[in-house]
Amino acid sequence: MTGSIVPPDGFVHDRAMCDSTSVGRGTVVWAYAHVLAGAVVGERCKIGEHSFIEDGARLGDRVTVKNGALIWRGVTIGDDVFIGPRATFTNDDRPRVVAPVAADDLLRTTVADGASLGASVTVLPGVRIGRCAFVGAGSVVTRDVPDHAMVFGHPARQMAWVCACGRRLPDDLTCACGDAYDLAEHGLRLAAAVH
Repeated sequence: MTGSIVPPDGFVHDRAMCDSTSVGRGTVVWAYAHVLAGAVVGERCKIGEHSFIEDGARLGDRVTVKNGALIWRGVTIGDDVFIGPRATFTNDDRPRVVAPVAADDLLRTTVADGASLGASVTVLPGVRIGRCAFVGAGSVVTRDVPDHAMVFGHPARQMAWVCACGRRLPDDLTCACGDAYDLAEHGLRLAAAVH
């Protein structure tokens, strides 16, 4: 495919389409992926094959979007987020061909910095996935996920807490890496860091 916009120091495969002028330095877009005009993609992101990023979607810096992921208008993804293969976001809680919802009325979804979504995760519209949260493969996220929560299932339910490094936390909320956490209003917060 020709005519793609290539970000500075980045790469767009010749079989990809990048129509957005808001793609950050060093970002890579692989074959058959499509980034629509009006999408915002940060610096040093990796957009996998067959992924789709709609206008009005926003990705932070250093986001990895694995193959076949679908990110629609109204989805905001923070920095250092991992989106697994075939992960799907939704933005319309009442989709009907005969009564389409206006773009401004679509529900907003947020994935906070450092979160990870496994393969084939489905995220329903209007939820917030917290900072450094971990959503297990195949899960369906129907409600907000607290910061540092590990959730999985259909619907996704919290099963544990996780450190920013990705390890499951023991009951005392002190990770093997040395970071320690306290309970906070929206999940966990870092109490003591060794990094």
